[in-house]
Amino acid sequence: MEKRFATELAFLVTAAAPRAERAARIAEVIRSGGQFHWVGLYEVAEESIRAIAWTGTGPPADPSFPRHRGLNGAAVRSGAMVVVNDVASDPRYLTTFASTGAEMVVPVLDELGSVVGTVDVESPHVGAFGAAEQQLVGEAARLIAALWCAK
Repeated sequence: MEKRFATELAFLVTAAAPRAERAARIAEVIRSGGQFHWVGLYEVAEESIRAIAWTGTGPPADPSFPRHRGLNGAAVRSGAMVVVNDVASDPRYLTTFASTGAEMVVPVLDELGSVVGTVDVESPHVGAFGAAEQQLVGEAARLIAALWCAK
């Protein structure tokens, strides 16, 4: 991970701006840092998963959905990164954009290891998420955890 990328994320987590504004800026830093098509940040509640910020072509088709649904739900249940490099082949995929070819969801963990949020990255290209992209977004999720933990 580029040092400037990490520094910018760390700054935004603790900046004086409102949480929603910081979240939107963080999503944009991740999107441009990985040259991704779309990035969404989600909050995990007891019964649902809800978008708190996104950047890219527009809002998600489902800004809130039951906690057990989709690739976000799979990441929340497992507490592990979910990478689907061909969403057409995975029945768990909830369509955000008709143009999505690949999706990666990285859980954000609190100090106790509970999933409090997710970073959802989408690409129009099948096979878009290799080791470098997974490492970048995984590290970003670790760096921005305080956005959820210190509301």
